[in-house]
Amino acid sequence: MQNQIKPIHWATVSLLGFIWGSTFLVQKLALSGITPFWLAATRITMGAILLTVIWQMRGGKLFETPPTRLNWFAVFIVGSFSSAFPFMLLSWGQQHVSSGFTGVSMAAVALMVLPLAHVFVPDSRMTLDKLAGVVIGFIGVALLVGGTAFASTNADLEWAGRIACLSAALCYSISTITMRGLPKIDPIGLAAVMVIVGAAVSITTAIFVEGAPQLMDAKTFGYLLILGVFPTALANLLLVFVVRSAGPVFMSLVNYQVPVWSIVLGALVLSEPLPPSMLYALILILCGMAISQWKALRDLF
Repeated sequence: MQNQIKPIHWATVSLLGFIWGSTFLVQKLALSGITPFWLAATRITMGAILLTVIWQMRGGKLFETPPTRLNWFAVFIVGSFSSAFPFMLLSWGQQHVSSGFTGVSMAAVALMVLPLAHVFVPDSRMTLDKLAGVVIGFIGVALLVGGTAFASTNADLEWAGRIACLSAALCYSISTITMRGLPKIDPIGLAAVMVIVGAAVSITTAIFVEGAPQLMDAKTFGYLLILGVFPTALANLLLVFVVRSAGPVFMSLVNYQVPVWSIVLGALVLSEPLPPSMLYALILILCGMAISQWKALRDLF
């Protein structure tokens, strides 16, 4: 399966960057009315219901050829590591770390994906330009976040919160690598099964850790509905499309955009100040993306 980067792929990762960049804002608002694990479980379940309806309306087909037990195990890994585990880790970790550290953690996905793809994905070998681009982009994100990236919150469980955020980044990396290796599969079916698995895992964990869910108010439900439809259901469809057609390394570029949109939307919606390093950080991020995908850009233009 060869990577063929097209304009639609660039448009899709840009849209994903905006969708996921706005997630932290909505999730922070939702946490005022629901516990972290039930937040993750509820948004995943909402996304699962929507995607399952769409999938069944299209016939409910998944694998194009008879699947093996290894194929089903890989789907379970993708579902667990793309939604259930990282959503729960981030929901819990955000209580104990700064938002800046969360942003840097998500940018670290690209650093994790590159060596994993080199080992496990034959057409995504690590090259000097890819490595340089990823590192430059990460430096740009760190500059954008600034001093809050590693500033202490003085929370008792801050160390555990940081491990949780970095573990979420590793989960995303593993899921994209595993997804790339699946045989021919219906993209909508895969997106649906991913969140179905994620819903089952997250609901079980939420019951075990936090007990039965509590009643929520209408505002919290509205926030969860937004999280279920856009950064869960729609984003999973777009994620499957990009990873399967353009590869995990290209998909990882979206993680540089997430903290950018998070900060911009925070300024627009919450009137938070924009960091003075914004322009320099954007230049580094864009340069990093261009260097790491220089061949794709050259073929495009």
